[in-house]
Amino acid sequence: MTLTILIPAFNEERVVKQVLAGVKKVKISGVKKEIVVIDDGSTDRTYQMAKNSKVIVLRHLLNRGLGGALGTGLEYAKKNKSEIVVTFDADGQHNPEDIKKVIRPIIKNQADFVIGSRLMKNSKMPLDRKIINMGANVFSYLLFGVWVTDTQSGLRALNKLAIAKINIKMNRMEVSSEFLKEAKKSHLRIKEIPIKAIYSKYSRAKGQQNSNALAVIIKLLMYRFAN
Repeated sequence: MTLTILIPAFNEERVVKQVLAGVKKVKISGVKKEIVVIDDGSTDRTYQMAKNSKVIVLRHLLNRGLGGALGTGLEYAKKNKSEIVVTFDADGQHNPEDIKKVIRPIIKNQADFVIGSRLMKNSKMPLDRKIINMGANVFSYLLFGVWVTDTQSGLRALNKLAIAKINIKMNRMEVSSEFLKEAKKSHLRIKEIPIKAIYSKYSRAKGQQNSNALAVIIKLLMYRFAN
């Protein structure tokens, strides 16, 4: 079974080497793993450091945003006939061992699309982020009719059906809700698995900013009523 781990990265030279080393160490019996970094127009040494880590690196010459990077990664996975895709943030927020947790329901044929939820158990998510996430959960439910506890999680797993059916069109942070819209449209089985996020000053600064919430809402409204 082939597993493609997609890691979108923008100006992550401080942590990308460490993140890739952690992901490389993850061993999964019976699974052939490849790591793909999508360098989203970085202006620092992210591209060079990823190449030096001996992983596959796709490169945008201009910054397109998280959605653009994940869209490029999914197109790569489709062309290469990957059987499982995992999306994984490059800022050091995720524990690489949680990759095993999110792909387990896929391997057991219990789900087509799995979200690693930071809010299911004993969450240490900062209060402001909890509030923003809950708002995003409610808003995504009202727009697309899918309820999950952590719409904004960057750790997800897709099986072969989900890889084929999900088409990413949005370029920036609103992509997290677009995943749910696409999953619902294609009648995919959605499951959440509890994970623990690793918060640091760096990962907080690199993550979705609270000030972006209104722009994301406006884009999702436009997207919802245009489709």
